[in-house]
Amino acid sequence: MATELAGVRVTVAGLGVSGVPAARALHALGAVVTVVNSGDGERERAEAEGLRELGVTVRLGDGDTLPEGTGLVVTAPGWKPTSPLFAAAEAAGVEVWGDVELAWRLRGGADKNPAPWLAVTGTNGKTTTVQMLAAILKAAGLRTAAVGNIGVSVLDAVLGEEKYDVLAVELSSYQLHWAPSVRPHSAAVLNLAPDHLDWHGSMAAYAADKGRIYEGNQVACVYNTADPATEALVREADVEEGARAIGFTLGSPGPSQFGVVDGILLDRAFVEGRHKNAQELAEVSDVQPPAPHNIANALAAAALARAFGVEPAAVRDGLRAFRPDAHRIALVETVDDVAYVDDSKATNTHAAEASLAAYESIVWIAGGLAKGATFDELVRRSAPRLRGAVLMGADRALIREALARHAPEVPVTDLERTDTGAMAAAVEAARELSRPGDTVLLAPACASMDMFTNYGKRGEAFAEAVRALVPESAGHDK
Repeated sequence: MATELAGVRVTVAGLGVSGVPAARALHALGAVVTVVNSGDGERERAEAEGLRELGVTVRLGDGDTLPEGTGLVVTAPGWKPTSPLFAAAEAAGVEVWGDVELAWRLRGGADKNPAPWLAVTGTNGKTTTVQMLAAILKAAGLRTAAVGNIGVSVLDAVLGEEKYDVLAVELSSYQLHWAPSVRPHSAAVLNLAPDHLDWHGSMAAYAADKGRIYEGNQVACVYNTADPATEALVREADVEEGARAIGFTLGSPGPSQFGVVDGILLDRAFVEGRHKNAQELAEVSDVQPPAPHNIANALAAAALARAFGVEPAAVRDGLRAFRPDAHRIALVETVDDVAYVDDSKATNTHAAEASLAAYESIVWIAGGLAKGATFDELVRRSAPRLRGAVLMGADRALIREALARHAPEVPVTDLERTDTGAMAAAVEAARELSRPGDTVLLAPACASMDMFTNYGKRGEAFAEAVRALVPESAGHDK
C-alpha cells in the first residue's frame, strides 16, 4: 500500500491531532500532500509552518474547495460528512479515508504479520476500557499501546519503529464512519445512547457507524447485555467464520458471557465446558473505582483480552494496576465526611446517569452546553439519589425544568454567574446542601465550552474549589 501512494496527490482535511500526523506520514511515503483547513488562527499557522518546511502545501482559511488533481482525501474524524469538500470529492470520484483507515491500510509496512487490533467503541466508557485493556495486555507480557481516539495517533503507532504484539484501539463514531476497511481481531460496543446526532444526522446513522467496528471480527464481538442495541449490531455484522458473540453483564453470566457473582468477575465464554463452568478473573475490589459502569468497562476489557488468549491472572493483575485518568469519577477530597467527586468527563446524559448510579446520596453539580439533549429520563431515574442540585452554565434551565417535573422535592441552587469564580460558588452551594455521608458529584451531563476551555479545565476548577475548603473544614458545622 505504501508504494501505491508515491506520487499521488493527497488532500488532508484538517490541521489538528489527526491531520498533522497524516500529512507527515503521507509526505514521507512520497505522496504530494496539500492540507486544507477552515481555520486560520495562531495555532494553525504554527502547524502550517512546520509542514511547509517539509515541503507540504498548506491552505488555510478554505476547507471547502477540493484542490485540483486530488486523487485521495484523508480527513480528520471531526469533519462532517456533509462538508462541501467531500461533496466535491464524491463528484470527482475521489475516495475519502479517515486517518484510522489510512493507518489500517499502512499497518505493518513490510511486516506480513502486523499487530492485530482489539477495538472499543461506545457512547461512554471507551477510554477507560481501552486503558484497562492495555493494562491487562501489558500484565500478560505483551507489547501493546492504547491508541486511537484516546489521544495517541494510531497512525503513529503503526508507522513507528516500535513493534507491537497487539494494539488496544479506541474508535469514535466519527473515526468509524471514515474507516470502511478496518477489520479488528475482536471488538466491543459498550453502549449506545443519543450523542453527536447533529454530525451523524440520526440515531440510526450513529448506531450504524458504531456497528462498523464488528465488521470482519475474527474471534469475538463483545456486547452489553443491558443494552439490546449493541447485540443488534452484532447480529447485523458480517464477521469471519467462527467469530462469536460474547456478552457482558453486571449479573450472573450465562454461557458465552462475562459477569459478576458474589463480588467475583467471571468468564463463561473462553473456558472449557462453558455451559457448566466459569473461570474466576478478579474481584470487584480490584477495579478502581468499583462503580457499576466501571465494572462493566472492566468486564468488556477482560472479554477482549481473553479473546486474544490472555491468562486469567493477567486480567486480575492488569485491573489492579490500572488507575483512571483525571476527571473520570475521581475522588478529590473528603471534607466533613462528605466526598467530593470529579466526573467532569460526564459530558452527556448517559455518562452522567452512570456516574449518579454509583452513589446513594448526592448533591449534584450539573449544567453547561446541552448539545440538544433532554434531561427528563436522567432526572427521573436519578431522583431517589439526589439530596440537592447546583446548576450552572448556559443550558441549566433545561435541567432545572426536568428537576421541577420529576424531583420537585429536591432543593436546587441556580447559579447565574459565569465568571471564573462560578465553580467556587457552586462548590460552596453544594457544601451547604450536603450532609455527612453524602457525595458532592460534578457530573455535568453537558459540554463545558460555555464556561471552560474543555472538561479538563472544568474539573480542575472543581478540584481547586474543593481543596480550598480543607483548611477551614474542621470548624464547619452542618
